[in-house]
Amino acid sequence: MKTEMDFEDLMEEAYQLPNGPAKLGFLEEAARVADVNGMVEEAYEARSEIVDAATFCGYPMKALIAFSWQLGKFDQQPELYDEETLLWSYKWILGKMPDFPEISREKIMELLEDFGARFKSYGYSERSYWYYRFRIFMDFGELEESGRSYDKFRTLDRDFMSDCEACEQDEIMRYFMLKGDDEKVLEVAKPILKGRMSCAEIPHLTLSEILMPLYRLGRTEEADKYQVKGYRLIKGENDFVQSFSEQMEYLTLTNPAKGIDVLEETLVLAADHEDAYAKMLYYAKAAPLLRRWTEEKESEGYRMRLPASFPYEGDPGDLLKLADYFAEHAQTVAAKFDQRNGNTHVSSLIAERRI
Repeated sequence: MKTEMDFEDLMEEAYQLPNGPAKLGFLEEAARVADVNGMVEEAYEARSEIVDAATFCGYPMKALIAFSWQLGKFDQQPELYDEETLLWSYKWILGKMPDFPEISREKIMELLEDFGARFKSYGYSERSYWYYRFRIFMDFGELEESGRSYDKFRTLDRDFMSDCEACEQDEIMRYFMLKGDDEKVLEVAKPILKGRMSCAEIPHLTLSEILMPLYRLGRTEEADKYQVKGYRLIKGENDFVQSFSEQMEYLTLTNPAKGIDVLEETLVLAADHEDAYAKMLYYAKAAPLLRRWTEEKESEGYRMRLPASFPYEGDPGDLLKLADYFAEHAQTVAAKFDQRNGNTHVSSLIAERRI
């Protein structure tokens, strides 16, 4: 039988590792050992770490499952656990739930309301509730409702449970991007681009998001600089699959050979990623990149370097067929999002070429 020492050893090994599959493996084994031995508080601790690590290393579904278990245990004996840590994790989970088309709209809204009630009961600002409502309606493609939440959350005071200003600014930027207002996108991005706002994920996300707005405004010289800087920040990091898609979209139009380099360097991260939305966007942008690349003379006879784990059985030298493979995957997943959302927002998004 496993002992408590086994649990401590596994957690110690996990704490020494960066976020990634190896760390998650130790944490999941620690949770299993705790479960088998009836060590409920230790199992809660291990799953708290799983939520943290999995959210930011490409395994959001693992985070959702672990958090669901945590929430149930917390509600059984709230006096045993720290509500601040749980509610902070709850924000991460709310931010990820819309990225899975199999999670119903009703379930997402139910959890949003539960999240809001918990924040209120512990005396925290309602800003976080309205901010996440703003984000979720953006994910649903309902910009009018999202706009109402945007107006509301901006009037409410911040507290220590609020997301950082840089993350909020980046989400506001996304809102104006969805509205198609490129000038406003760049205006909102200014504090980030000037270095006055930053965090662990900003400006990493921002620098790729502004590439297409800059391109459409004819500011490609600036965009080229941000593309290089942005890619340097996210290269090799599997939490930035959506950013890779934005890099490829821009490079398709400006430097497809460089775009192919990005595709080959990042496909292994995208293909294994659990976030269905980010992976769909990546595949949606890989398809036109490959088609554009076939128009270049240097693509003649080129064979894509695909990861061994990539489940494509066709000829990697047939670039147009590979493009079709990516496009079909993206369209299939987009249709699932549309069915969940009750509109055609996501399909329109991946088909959109506002240039």
